[in-house]
Amino acid sequence: MPYGLQEKFRNRRKNRRTKWSREWLLKRSDYSHIRLLNELRSEPDDWRNYLRMDVETYMYLLNLVTPYIQKQDTCMRKAISPHERLSATLRFLATGRSYKDMEYTTIMSKQALSEIIPDTCEAIYKVLKKNYLKNK
Repeated sequence: MPYGLQEKFRNRRKNRRTKWSREWLLKRSDYSHIRLLNELRSEPDDWRNYLRMDVETYMYLLNLVTPYIQKQDTCMRKAISPHERLSATLRFLATGRSYKDMEYTTIMSKQALSEIIPDTCEAIYKVLKKNYLKNK
């Protein structure tokens, strides 16, 4: 076998495989903003400041959008709950922060957020347009 080809195979073996997910992203239930939201329920002003709506309005909206944003668990991973999806979307809309920045507070990957936020916005529009948006 020519030397260049041998070197190529040797280097291929040395290349390490990348992980399917970063370790800290797998600990979403321990570190995400959902724990903070659970604490903020007892502080209505802080809840309102964080999500820009009161708890009752949030729960009403969550009930409306859940059928559109709920995903099934798989054998590979636990699905991101509608509560996590909606709260991440509202926080994004309230702050205008980047997906990369949101990744650290929500413990969701930037790629997941780039799908979750537009999907959730579309669901919000779908459920609210008839009663709350004016038709031309």
